[in-house]
Amino acid sequence: MSATAPVAVVYDRGSVSAGELAAGLAEVAPLVLVTAESAHTARMRPVLEQIGEVLPIGGTPEDTLRALARWRPQGILTFAESMIGTTAELAAGLGLPYHTPETARLLTDKAEQRHRLGVTAVDTVRARRVTTAAEWQDALRHCGLPAVTKPVRGEGSRETWAIPDRAASAEVYERLFVAGSAREPLLVEELLQGRPSSPYGDYVSVETASHHGEVTPIAVTGKYPLLPPFREVGQFWPVHLGESEQAVLTALASAAVKALGVTTGICHTEIKLTPAGPRIIEVNGRLGGHLNELARRSCGVDLVRTAVTLALGRPLPHGVLSPRSVYFQYNSPVPENACRLVATVGAASVRAVPGVTGYRPYVRPGEVLAGGTGTQPLDLLTGEAPDHPTAMGVLNKALSRLSHVFADQYGRTWTTTNAVHSSGRSTES
Repeated sequence: MSATAPVAVVYDRGSVSAGELAAGLAEVAPLVLVTAESAHTARMRPVLEQIGEVLPIGGTPEDTLRALARWRPQGILTFAESMIGTTAELAAGLGLPYHTPETARLLTDKAEQRHRLGVTAVDTVRARRVTTAAEWQDALRHCGLPAVTKPVRGEGSRETWAIPDRAASAEVYERLFVAGSAREPLLVEELLQGRPSSPYGDYVSVETASHHGEVTPIAVTGKYPLLPPFREVGQFWPVHLGESEQAVLTALASAAVKALGVTTGICHTEIKLTPAGPRIIEVNGRLGGHLNELARRSCGVDLVRTAVTLALGRPLPHGVLSPRSVYFQYNSPVPENACRLVATVGAASVRAVPGVTGYRPYVRPGEVLAGGTGTQPLDLLTGEAPDHPTAMGVLNKALSRLSHVFADQYGRTWTTTNAVHSSGRSTES
């Protein structure tokens, strides 16, 4: 056991890679990785063993707590949405700063979160929890149309569907219900209508850092338009909005985080830009996806290290992140239908575009893709430019050189291309 007490990271697939963990914790503290039982952690086990001690979750929660207590960690956190509840229970048992179990529940249960934000007057959105057919119809009457439905617990827009009218509600019902019961608890809520924002998305995210209950907004991130139904494809810093509007957004995010009881760590709050003003989409109790890469490249700040610093009970080590250029990321989306990636075409040509700083595929040719409605990236394209219009031009030039070829189980193939102001194009053969 190290002479310096370690930091415990409860690990599964999440917003930070194993490599980012290793870099962020270098020279801060030894690392104990409390690993969930999943295909991802099993595959990553050899890598995880290279960067810290690995403690698999096993037996009862008390067994895991006793095993971790022997390491006497000085801090604990997670970057995995699915592990926030587990981390909160371990933190409570060890007496370490983190979300309380109650706050963890509010951060991971979308129905409870909506209720808390409403009763605290932070943001009121008509919403109902649904588990049966009778509740479905009642929820639609309460929320009105258009509406949206999503799992009460989940991430990445998994099984999230828009319900513009009664015909669509019947189609969505068939997808989500079996014998009159929902496949999993659902949240139905009014659909927040975004204001015209092209060529950018009609929503943003705000990263906040909490220390002893004091909330500091550290970044507002611009987004590219969603692909149907609600798939995210990329983001950029700084946001394209003026300072006065950013101040309104950060105030809303800070109020939401406080209302949910967050006292420690980084939160990722998504906000819709509507004609009537900003509205909360959801608050996530961990760092947003790919944000660490963006922060390191644009500002030289490692947000993993920031999160660990907060978990150790220390104050925020930096202020608001303010890039001097526009830094962007783009993720090519996985098709909604199950398929196999045949080829990625144009990667070398993309890297040669002035302003592109990197192109990294996440999926290799031959890999089978389950599809679905959630956000599942095929790759990560990164770049920078002196201003927003130039950044958009660089990105679209790069995307014009990039395509992906897929095949389904019947041998049919198709090629997809993307641009940030379209939903993508495909040609079949």
